[in-house]
Amino acid sequence: MVPVLRNVLKAPCPLENENGCVTSAVEAGGTMIISIASGKGGTGKTTIATSLALAIGKVQFLDCDVEEPNAHIFLKPQIQERIAVGILVPRVDESRCTFCRKCAEVCEYNAIVVIKKKVLVFPDLCHGCGGCAYICPESAIAEIEKPIGVVERGRAGEIDFIHGVLNIGEPMAPPLIREVKKHIDYHDNCVIIDASPGTSCPVVEAVKGSDFCILVTEPTPFGSTTWVWRWPC
Repeated sequence: MVPVLRNVLKAPCPLENENGCVTSAVEAGGTMIISIASGKGGTGKTTIATSLALAIGKVQFLDCDVEEPNAHIFLKPQIQERIAVGILVPRVDESRCTFCRKCAEVCEYNAIVVIKKKVLVFPDLCHGCGGCAYICPESAIAEIEKPIGVVERGRAGEIDFIHGVLNIGEPMAPPLIREVKKHIDYHDNCVIIDASPGTSCPVVEAVKGSDFCILVTEPTPFGSTTWVWRWPC
């Protein structure tokens, strides 16, 4: 367990000084955001995160491992609120479509494809950016909400607990993580974020904006390799 004493990525604007430079939460007089991450699963990341929360006491705890949240097993919060979360995906009205392919060209994730006189939409690949609907010259694309999971909020003693639960089979974790992080209270003294294992997009989304990142690893060859992958973040 090694604390990385630097900003992992650009911190939220409440931590910027009058010159626009990112400062530490202590210098800014605001919230300290600490993320707990690891290069692989099974290193004890959630154990460290929940133990730190219990040791501090009055904190806000965000479990951003939305694909398999398990901090609630340790903290045993009383859930008081559930919020459904979805992303907007395209629905094409082919009676208005001219099959110009502009929607397919703007989509970086190949979530919408035009083949001759047919438009195929792959909702599981869609990131909900809205680019296809915006660029369509015929206004033939509407956006409908696709449920991806829920955000649950409750309390475990003095701990304000929030976590996300991704629907089974849903591949898009980052939008749900962003919804979880919208609940950060910048008037709290300390926020602890339990990130997903690994080094992919969900981890980057969870750690983004933190003041400190504690990396948890294990003394094995695989643990060492994933530590090297994670360190450049």
